[in-house]
Amino acid sequence: MTSGRIVGEIDKATALAVERTRLALERTTMAWIRTSTSLIAFGFTIFKFFQYRRETNADTIASPWLVGLVMIVVGIVTLVLATIQHRQQSRALREFDPDQPRSLAGLVASLIMLLGLVALVVVACKL
Repeated sequence: MTSGRIVGEIDKATALAVERTRLALERTTMAWIRTSTSLIAFGFTIFKFFQYRRETNADTIASPWLVGLVMIVVGIVTLVLATIQHRQQSRALREFDPDQPRSLAGLVASLIMLLGLVALVVVACKL
């Protein structure tokens, strides 16, 4: 081993260990994506619910704008942090096996982040 890289061919056991680690990283990232999606969707739903209650002249305890905005921002920040961690760990695994496939979890995270930003703009524009 030289400077963190394996020289030459890696044996089958090491290749399988790297693959298991890569798949565990993908599962962890997908769990963070599910959590972030739930936060974003919950924030948008709370915003719409409180907005409806305000339109029907019902008393509301909290500002629908503030509650929805906070939940959506927490979801987006969570997803950004998970994406950063995923990229760092993927880069470390590529040192052992440069021929690893691209991450689909990273692509899904980007799409959900875009969805979260759209929800954030919708809520922010309803000020």
